[in-house]
Amino acid sequence: MQYEFLKQFPKRMKHVGAYVLLFANSSQKTIWKQYGFLKLDEQINVIFAVMLYLMEQSLKEENCTIDDIGAYVDGLNMRYFDKNMSYEDCKNLGDFIVNVVLSNEGKAMYFDGFDFEQRAYSSMNVSYVGNRIVYIDSEVRRTSYYLTEDGYNLLLSTLEIENNMKLTIHEMIFKMHLEKQSYDRAVDDIKNVFNLLRIQLQKIEEAMGRIRRNALAYSVADYEAVLEANLDTISDTKQKFQSYRELVKSREKELEEMNVNVRRLDAKEEEKLENLNVIERYLNRTIDEHQKILSSHFDLKSLYTRELEQLSQMSFIRRFSLRNELYEKILERPDALERMEVFLRPLFTKEMEKIYNVKKSTELQRPLRKKGQEEADAVMEFGDEQWMEEEERRQQEKLAKYEGSLKVILQEAMDASGGEISLEELKESVAAKDADFSQLIPNVQIFKEIMVELLKGREIQMGVLREERRNYISEVSGGFQLNEMLLNLTDTFGMGIQMIEVYRMEDGKVITFEAVPDETGRRKNIRCSNVLIRVRRA
Repeated sequence: MQYEFLKQFPKRMKHVGAYVLLFANSSQKTIWKQYGFLKLDEQINVIFAVMLYLMEQSLKEENCTIDDIGAYVDGLNMRYFDKNMSYEDCKNLGDFIVNVVLSNEGKAMYFDGFDFEQRAYSSMNVSYVGNRIVYIDSEVRRTSYYLTEDGYNLLLSTLEIENNMKLTIHEMIFKMHLEKQSYDRAVDDIKNVFNLLRIQLQKIEEAMGRIRRNALAYSVADYEAVLEANLDTISDTKQKFQSYRELVKSREKELEEMNVNVRRLDAKEEEKLENLNVIERYLNRTIDEHQKILSSHFDLKSLYTRELEQLSQMSFIRRFSLRNELYEKILERPDALERMEVFLRPLFTKEMEKIYNVKKSTELQRPLRKKGQEEADAVMEFGDEQWMEEEERRQQEKLAKYEGSLKVILQEAMDASGGEISLEELKESVAAKDADFSQLIPNVQIFKEIMVELLKGREIQMGVLREERRNYISEVSGGFQLNEMLLNLTDTFGMGIQMIEVYRMEDGKVITFEAVPDETGRRKNIRCSNVLIRVRRA
């Protein structure tokens, strides 16, 4: 399936259908207007109030007849709604809510949700209430109503768990599914954890924006709520997620070694391996989001403190109206002009605060540019276009060096026996061809960055990279991006690479490249641990 996030779509649609059918059965009914409930908001509030009463009676396993519901609605009306309704009206309204809105006059209710795996619509039954016959005082026969599973799910979804418990609960569910090796469900769980962290980070950014605009418009209660949510999130330390990542990596390695050394994985095991790869990627992103929340938490505190301090300093400034305190007084008593210096003298008695910081004279002075409209209307001076073109040319030349070095590494690995080559063998192979190392190692920084990114990637699957490029829109980066460059190389030169594996070898060897230039042109010697590079073709 191309879009994994559409797997559980019918299940989601059933939750949506529970609301849709409820509103469809209630809207456009004239009985609401007879009792004074004109707005849709009022009608929905009454429906859910009755459903909560049904749930309460169901949980207590007590009878819930139309008489009980009518008495309940009558009590709500007298105490809260204050509509012109008698007890009989309330009883009729309760009967309408239960038998028409919630029961659809006894007819079965269905909602069609599209199943993207089956490529067809799937009809799902929705039932809010059920009924049974009860005998009151062992003689009177009545119909008692109770909530069904759909009714419980609908009501429980309207009152979510507290925010400080969401992350903990989703993390516990993820851990449970991970231990049971239900990796398909664990994928959804870790996505929920990541989404909660992303939402919390957005809340912090929105709070900082509101504080910058006007700190007084941001209440202390809102600030306290954001801080408490941050602390609850930070308490789930990243070490916990790192331990999950190590567990996922170990299970990935077990499946891959089984595929290489024991037998070929079947379809179910391949799906597990693919889900483990997705879980690992989202765990990496979760750890990054956790670190961003930690740093943003302290930024929020310092920003709010600074803004309030500046506002408090403004309150000490005494202001007065020149018209009321000066002009009007002079008009009433013109002879006060002879003593005008008494009023103006305080403006000139205070000495100006002049402090010279010697350190400022030795600092690099950078030009300050005004933001806003001046930046938008800035005019490019003569020569700026040539400078930008020159910078673009330099950037392209640098990327070409990255691409050339990476191409040599991949080509040497593909030409080696078994599709694998060590760093020591790579050095000997380039030297045996009487070629200089300028293409393999254009400079120290480029070669170091390429090897570090390869070791961080460890196992790079080209199919996964292509899938991510199709499904996600990313900003174009002007710098070196290993995944993007690997895709460009394999597509341009038709290398047919399926997977790239890079491991640090434990043989204790130190590989030395002598007289390698750095970015400034100075010559240096590079000492590296031995690394194994393995390329698997499609």
